[in-house]
Amino acid sequence: MDVLTPQQRKHNMSRIRGRDTKPEMLLRRHIHATGLRFRLHASGLPGRPDLVFPRYRAAILVHGCFWHGHDCPLFKLPSTRPEFWSAKISGNRDRDRRTIAALHTSGWRVMIVWECSLKGPARMPLAEVIDLCSTFVRGEMPYVELRGFWPRAKEVANSYE
Repeated sequence: MDVLTPQQRKHNMSRIRGRDTKPEMLLRRHIHATGLRFRLHASGLPGRPDLVFPRYRAAILVHGCFWHGHDCPLFKLPSTRPEFWSAKISGNRDRDRRTIAALHTSGWRVMIVWECSLKGPARMPLAEVIDLCSTFVRGEMPYVELRGFWPRAKEVANSYE
């Protein structure tokens, strides 16, 4: 049972941001310090990627583990209204797959940085995350995904699911 009234819950949920999140801001600040320049939330691209590097035809998406249903310690399906949340998160995952496919079709390379790689018990060292992001942007790999969950792993893949 929810400890908040429906009005309180609605107020809390209305304050959750989809852009300029703490993980995104952390990544932006440090990538900018490496000398890479980017556009934010490019409206002309599918899914409006968080960071867009037009010169390199690369896009970085910063995914929150809860909202995108990541299988890690930071994700737990709420016990209140589980069917609603299951459908919501499943829809988000489907949209993510379509977005990545559309970006690839348009000739863009995609990197996903999961929130758990930047915070939580299994996070990666920040310097390593920034180095991997810089390497991806300047490189040629079509798809990279950074995860920081148990067992600690950074997964690099050449194709998306």
